[in-house]
Amino acid sequence: MIETAIYIHIPFCDHKCIYCDFYSITPLDKKDDYLKALKKEIEFYSRSYSEEREIISIYFGGGTPSLMEPAYISEIIECVKSHFNVNPDAEITLETNPGTVNKSKMNEFKGIGINRVSVGIQSFNNAELKFLTRIHDASAAEKTIFYAYDAGIENINADLIFNLPGQNIEKWSRSLERAISLPVKHISAYSLILEPGTILNKMVLDGRVKVEGEDTDAELYEHTIELLARHGFEQYEVSNFALNGYECRHNNAYWHYKNYLGFGTSAHSFNGTKRWWNYTGLSFYLNNALTGGNAVAGSETLTAEQKREEYIMLALRSRGLIIQEFVSIFGGDWFEQNSSLIDELKQTGLLTEAGGVVKLTPKGYVICDEILARLA
Repeated sequence: MIETAIYIHIPFCDHKCIYCDFYSITPLDKKDDYLKALKKEIEFYSRSYSEEREIISIYFGGGTPSLMEPAYISEIIECVKSHFNVNPDAEITLETNPGTVNKSKMNEFKGIGINRVSVGIQSFNNAELKFLTRIHDASAAEKTIFYAYDAGIENINADLIFNLPGQNIEKWSRSLERAISLPVKHISAYSLILEPGTILNKMVLDGRVKVEGEDTDAELYEHTIELLARHGFEQYEVSNFALNGYECRHNNAYWHYKNYLGFGTSAHSFNGTKRWWNYTGLSFYLNNALTGGNAVAGSETLTAEQKREEYIMLALRSRGLIIQEFVSIFGGDWFEQNSSLIDELKQTGLLTEAGGVVKLTPKGYVICDEILARLA
C-alpha cells in the first residue's frame, strides 16, 4: 500500500492578517459551491488514486477551516472516507484560530473525527497580536487550547512566530513558556517572513515598520531550540518540535517524500514523480472543478536530479539523511562527490553522523538554507 496524505484547503477567513500570503478570502457566499467542488475533485482523483493506497492523514488548512461549521467539515471527511481507503487511525488535523470556536463547537469537531488541532496563536503578547492584526488576545488563545483538551483532543499544536518587530529574547521566552505550560504536545515556531504582496511587506518597504536583522533572528531561533529541548520538545524539523510520539504525521509525509493529494484552491499534489497544483482564484477553481472534476493550473515531471536534490533537502530539514536508504534509491555517487564538504560540515559542528544517519545539529539548523545550498 502506498501511504498517502491528503490536504484540503479551506480559503475562507474572517479577515486577512497583515503577514499572511496563503490564499484566503473573506466573503462566504460561495462556501456551498466550494463544498460541491471539493467533493467533485475528491471523487475525480479517487478513480486514479484510490487502489493500493492508504490515507494516513487528512489535514484541513487555510484560510480558517475552524470558521466553518462542523457539519461542513464532516461532509468533506465522509466524502474522503467513501472514496479512499482511510486508515482507521488516520491523523485528522483542523487548523483552528482563536475567536472562531467555543467549547460546544470544539466538542462537535471532536465528534466528527477531528483528532488533532493546530491552533494559530502566533504570540501570547497582546501588543504583538494587535500588530499582527489577529482577532484574538492571549486569553482567547489559552481558552482555545483548553476547549480542545477538554473535548478529548489531546494532540494539540501551537503555532508561534518569532522575530517580530521590537521582540527580544525576554518577550519571546514568555510566549514560549506560556505555550509549554498549556496541554500542548507540539509547537511550531516560525521566523517572521516578509512575503511579497503582503500588507506587512509593504509597510516595511514604506518605512512604517522596521524588522530585526539576521543576527537577532538567529539568536531567537537558537534560544527556541534550547528552551524547548529543556522541556522535552524534540526538534524533528527546522520549525517543528514535539513531545515523544506527537510528531505531525501529515507534515512528515511531506518531509519524508511520501505521496500527497491536495484538494481545493492553491493545493499541491505529488505522486512520487509528478507534482501538480490547482488554480488559486476561487472562480477559476470552481469553474474547473465543477465542470471537469479537477482544477489543475500547472504541473511538472521531476528529473532524477530534481528528485535527488529534493530528497536531500527534505531529509536534512527533518529526520536526517539515512545513508543506506539514499544509496539504494540514488546510488552512492553523490556521497563520494560531496565527502570532503560533508567532513568539513561535521568538523565545524554543523552536521553529525551516527547510526548511518547524517543530520543537522542545532547549530546547523540555524543556517540550514546556506548548508543546503552548498550541498546542492
